[in-house]
Amino acid sequence: MAQDMTQHRPGRAIALKLCAVFLFMVMAAIIKSVSSEVPPGEAVFFRSLFAIPIIAIWLAQRGQLREGLIPSNLMGHVWRGVFGTSAMGLTFAGLGLLPLPEVTAIGYATPMFAVIFAALFLGERIRLIRLSAVALGLIGVMIVIAPRLSIGADEMSRAATFGAILVLIASVLRALVQIHVRRLVQTDHTAAIVFYFSVTATCLALLSAPIGWVVDHPAFVWVWPERSVVLLLITAGLIGGVAQIMVTSSYRFGGASMLAPFDYASMIFASLIGYVAFNEVPTGPILLGSALVISGGILIIWRERQLGLDRSKSKPNQTPPGTP
Repeated sequence: MAQDMTQHRPGRAIALKLCAVFLFMVMAAIIKSVSSEVPPGEAVFFRSLFAIPIIAIWLAQRGQLREGLIPSNLMGHVWRGVFGTSAMGLTFAGLGLLPLPEVTAIGYATPMFAVIFAALFLGERIRLIRLSAVALGLIGVMIVIAPRLSIGADEMSRAATFGAILVLIASVLRALVQIHVRRLVQTDHTAAIVFYFSVTATCLALLSAPIGWVVDHPAFVWVWPERSVVLLLITAGLIGGVAQIMVTSSYRFGGASMLAPFDYASMIFASLIGYVAFNEVPTGPILLGSALVISGGILIIWRERQLGLDRSKSKPNQTPPGTP
């Protein structure tokens, strides 16, 4: 398998990573703004379809288009697509029911679940420090979602509870994606993993359209959106493609363990965008829970660096925590 040429340029690496995190938050805000107009499956379709040309052009410029178009483990990409597309769809559904900062905070549970799944499926040993970090992170997630677990009598409270559950399930699925990608990089080039996720996500999202013919529910019935909504969906796809390229490129200039903590800048961006665009202000439980989850995540990053666990191969194919 071909390997990317890398350079140690930490300033450029951090700048690319922060730009990618910001763009993913902008993309999430756009999806949230049209969530009342289109179902999640249709939003996933637009987001994935219009990322494909951006990624293809980027791969062509790097001379990796051949590697991106010829996968070695086709079914591996299909399963990565199933898990990743499901996570994206559930996150998009949650964005329509919860504030952007809350969706972001719940998404921080992904690294915690990834550690657990690494022990279950990859045979990694979890010692006291990482086990404590996972426990701290999961406590933080419970603090974030606890206000949603008291199901109120009104429909809005029930919808918010449902949204929190959807985003939490999405976090579990994204953790499974991380474990799957760690295996996939052993047979396939990074270019193929990046490219075929957009392709499989587009196809799988398109398959959600017939569900609306059977299930007459707004969450499944595809619609013909207004021109302004179509433009927003196309913009979300293009931004998602650019952000994916940026986060992948950032790992050419800096190590995974150095860049991983900058994923948590997403809470800053989510809070700012949520306040400006949707008049959303993070609550006390969200801030407290996020602080605990971020502390646990950073502790995991530090410990894995100490143990010399190599995450650099799989990180470029992930999105920042809490982002679709």
